Amino acid sequence: MPTRIDLNADAGESLGRWKLGHDSELMTHVTSVNVACGYHASDPVTMRDSVRTAVATNTAIGAHPGLPDLVGFGRRRMALRPDEAAQLVLYQTGALQATARAEGAEVVHVKPHGALYGMALTDPDITTAITEAVLRLDPDLMIFWLAGPTADLARSLGATVAREGFADLEYTDEGHIIVEPEPKAKDPDAVAQQAVDLLDGHVTSTTGKHLDVEVDTICLHGDRPNAVEICEALVRRLDDLGVERVTAAQLLRG
Repeated sequence: MPTRIDLNADAGESLGRWKLGHDSELMTHVTSVNVACGYHASDPVTMRDSVRTAVATNTAIGAHPGLPDLVGFGRRRMALRPDEAAQLVLYQTGALQATARAEGAEVVHVKPHGALYGMALTDPDITTAITEAVLRLDPDLMIFWLAGPTADLARSLGATVAREGFADLEYTDEGHIIVEPEPKAKDPDAVAQQAVDLLDGHVTSTTGKHLDVEVDTICLHGDRPNAVEICEALVRRLDDLGVERVTAAQLLRG
């Protein structure tokens, strides 16, 4: 079992007066945060406030670009060419970079959101287009991809990739995550156990299949009703096991 791991969570998913998620509470526990950039959720002021919270809690900032679908929260697939998907990522990442720089901070990673992330898992051309676009924007930007073939492909293109596992999502037999349209409360102990399994190098699919997987970062979703309780249970397990929480940059670049 690794002795260090990055723990990431999504943030900045509110929109104007409509609030979603538990950003402040989660950022006291996680080491990296993926900030929505206005397409699947968020708005310019929410992005700024998320950056400020991340700075105050010393949490590494990442862009979380999604599909342009506020109503569907970016969790519904769209028919896009690979170059269109890549340009969506560049547009949104640039917006967050400007916001972060104005606050004296920097964006250190990119993690596609929801259905866009899922589309890349089944279409290597989309993975390639997004990864190459991020490298053109800034070769020092890390990118988070699901551990397995998608992450391996991005690494072969020269990107610094944090191989991601999901503590609170189910896996198919093919090793893909199952994106929930509306996340519901989950058993905190069960989620914590899946995180421990990921650290041990495996995860169990919905049919009980044992899948080998190596991860650098583990994700939690902040829009679950009991997200804070889940995060606290997971952190307790990590602490009990002596696993240190560090940023992906610290883990991958020393």
